[in-house]
Amino acid sequence: MNKLEIKNVTKKYKHKNANENINLVLESGVYGLLGPNGAGKSTLMKQIVTVTTPTSGKILYNNKDVRTLDAEYREVVGYLPQDFGAYKNFKAKEFLMYMAALKGMDKATSKKRVDELLKLVGLSDVSNKLVSKFSGGMKRRVGIAQALLNNPKVLILDEPTAGLDPQERTRFRNLLSQIGRDTIVILSTHIISDIESVAKETIMIKDGKVLLQGTHKEILKDMEGKVYTISTEDENLVYEIQNKFKVVNINRGMDNINLRFISESKPGYKGAKSIEPKFEDVYMFYFDLEDAREV
Repeated sequence: MNKLEIKNVTKKYKHKNANENINLVLESGVYGLLGPNGAGKSTLMKQIVTVTTPTSGKILYNNKDVRTLDAEYREVVGYLPQDFGAYKNFKAKEFLMYMAALKGMDKATSKKRVDELLKLVGLSDVSNKLVSKFSGGMKRRVGIAQALLNNPKVLILDEPTAGLDPQERTRFRNLLSQIGRDTIVILSTHIISDIESVAKETIMIKDGKVLLQGTHKEILKDMEGKVYTISTEDENLVYEIQNKFKVVNINRGMDNINLRFISESKPGYKGAKSIEPKFEDVYMFYFDLEDAREV
């Protein structure tokens, strides 16, 4: 059994609810957590890993309150925070051995696991190099390795692929697909392709509340008939569409300007065509990308 239940979880800071009445039931598999900055994603993840406590509501792991389970629960949790910072005066291998000790792992098991993970994240050849000398992407890979040290059953990753190059992201997505077979993985990212590639379901959060949850097929089906494209030479029309609709993409060619935009009903423009929705269309439809900071 591997089940995580989030029941009526609310987290209040002064006069703002960072999370409000969150209800989710998660089992083994990868879940994409999607939302703009300030939506409350990081707050929710911090509560799941017990870094902070809900103002009200409960989080249950296999039908037991995680606060009651305490250390027993933390032993099965892996966490990569968005602002992860490895100890810069440690070498990569030393840092992972130190983190393994903090997790209560014995030395022999730790050494074997650390070597496995350094190879897995592509850092074996620099294992004895100071973390302070690493690039941002390499430091992120150290963070991914430390989150996996204890073979977690609940793995929480906040912007794990930030700073990784495309090849590293592909390797990481393949790894998540394998881990998700018997682990609950919550992946928060602004990189839509990461979620599209590995998540069995996406949870969309806005203003601290769950906006929707579903498979990619279910979510995209709801977007059918809402995505349009038009090709025009008229700059005034381009300006008008930008002011009336959410424009996903503008591609200026030699002769025409091609726009991809969102409209809940058929727009009355000659040449406007309904097209198959993509996940970036979903993001643009549900979220306003301005303002807000992460809470």
